[in-house]
Amino acid sequence: MKTNHISLHRIIQASPEKVFRAFADPIAHASWLPPYGFVCTVQQMDFKVGGSFKMTFINFSTGHSHSFGGEYLEIEQDTFIKYVDRFDDPNLPGEMTTTVSLRKVICGTELKIEQTGIPEVIPAEMCYLGWQESLEKMRKLVEPEIPDA
Repeated sequence: MKTNHISLHRIIQASPEKVFRAFADPIAHASWLPPYGFVCTVQQMDFKVGGSFKMTFINFSTGHSHSFGGEYLEIEQDTFIKYVDRFDDPNLPGEMTTTVSLRKVICGTELKIEQTGIPEVIPAEMCYLGWQESLEKMRKLVEPEIPDA
């Protein structure tokens, strides 16, 4: 079975701790992960090595949804996350592995994401488009510094 692979690199003007929290907090994760036009519900998220997650993306225009879940393989506080996920749809077989690397830089955080094992029926360019939109939403979540009232 042939699969696709993507690799992304961004500089985010926020601390690695704040960017890491965007992945670790289920409410934050659901706010930025789905690309434009989708909403996300998190049914389960046990953010620890060996923990599992279950989420659903819902197409806001059509109401159609697709669910996926997986496990966290490696987590290093504020620097690294590695997880696998699988679609519930049997037409999207296999297991995808995503690695997220965070490194403090002078202007914030260097973020590197690699995703392997993407089912062949999902074009790599669509994955890039989706991740670009998701990371734009994440940037808008983590970059503002809003003081407590």
